[in-house]
Amino acid sequence: MSEQGKPYDSPGFHLWQVTNQWQKHLRSALHDLDLTHVQFILLVATQWLNAQSPVEDVTQVQIASYAHTDPMMASQVLRHLEKKGYLMRKAHPTDTRAKAISLTPDGEQLVAQAIDIVMEAENIFFAKLGEEQEVLVSLLRALGKTSIQDEN
Repeated sequence: MSEQGKPYDSPGFHLWQVTNQWQKHLRSALHDLDLTHVQFILLVATQWLNAQSPVEDVTQVQIASYAHTDPMMASQVLRHLEKKGYLMRKAHPTDTRAKAISLTPDGEQLVAQAIDIVMEAENIFFAKLGEEQEVLVSLLRALGKTSIQDEN
C-alpha cells in the first residue's frame, strides 16, 4: 500500500476488483450453457491435455495441475461433469490407481460452444485496453510464474 494506505493505491485491491468483475462477466456469458467458469477451465484443460497425449491417458491430477486448481476441488468438479455426461473415466493404461479422463462427444460439443462464448466475452471485457491487452497478458504471466515458483 502507499503511504496514504488507501485501498485504491494497492495493486492487490485492483486485481481483486477486476477479478470479481471478470468472474461476474463470465458467469453471465456461460449461464445459458449451465456451465461455471471452473467447469469451463477444467473441460478445456482436459481437451487440450488429451490432444497432446497420443493415448488419451490424462489423469485428474494432471488436469488440476495444468489448470492450477486444488486437486480435491478439481476431483469434485470433474465428477459433476461426468454425471452431466461431458466426461468419461476409464482405467488408466499404466497407473492402476488413476483414471484416464476424456471428453464425451457432448463434452466436445459443449467445449466448442463455450470457447466461442468465452472468446467473445474476453473481447468485450478487455476491449477498453486496446493494444495494451498484450502488456496485461505479459504482466499477468510474470505474476503467475512468480506465484507458482513461490508455492514450490
